[in-house]
Amino acid sequence: MDASWEEFGWERLGNGIGRRRLPVWDATVTLVAGADSVLLHDTGSSLREGAEVRAQAQALLGRRVTHIALSHPHFDHVLGTAAFAGAEVYGAVGTAELLGRGGADGLRADAVRHGMDERDATAAADALVAPRHQVSGEWTLDLGGGLQVLLANVGPGHTGHDLAVLVPGSPVVVLCGDLVEESGEPQAGRDAVPSHWPAALDRLLELGGEDALYVPGHGAVVDAAFVRDQRDRLAARFGVS
Repeated sequence: MDASWEEFGWERLGNGIGRRRLPVWDATVTLVAGADSVLLHDTGSSLREGAEVRAQAQALLGRRVTHIALSHPHFDHVLGTAAFAGAEVYGAVGTAELLGRGGADGLRADAVRHGMDERDATAAADALVAPRHQVSGEWTLDLGGGLQVLLANVGPGHTGHDLAVLVPGSPVVVLCGDLVEESGEPQAGRDAVPSHWPAALDRLLELGGEDALYVPGHGAVVDAAFVRDQRDRLAARFGVS
């Protein structure tokens, strides 16, 4: 199952788990395959990207994506969701309201402001899928074959609605979304909650431990020391202990 990850431009992280850094905005998507079900973490910035990820998941795993976890409600992470018909979609509590009609308009405007073709942004926003399942604390998903992944609402931080995923194994893999960024300084927009961001990273480290792989929303996979250093720099940047 894992032999072809690299052929499709994906990075294999463990048995049945791989991630891809999408072009343009360098946003990460990650596939986690159990014996029965397949989880996708984030869906790309457009229907076109979502459809490409869907096709690659089918080619890599021989199965369709059954579950989607959205790390946070920003355009480059959620606008591909409608490409995955029938998938069960999860987000941090409050995300569904943000991805309603008014939120879709805001995401479209944000995507266009960042350089997306207006027709692509409009098509994705018009088809936007909000999470059916909202995670207020922790939620365990059984993907089959003994693989249970943990969805954890660890925010607020980068936004008011940050959802991380813990994938057990050797090594443990933590999908961080934009709570962690490696390819640039963490971005704190109008919806960021800087006063709680360091605590959210403390929670990620508590979940994953010292030996885990931490997958950022943008950039290369990092270790616990990187996350801890970023936590300390964010605390200094925002004047938080």
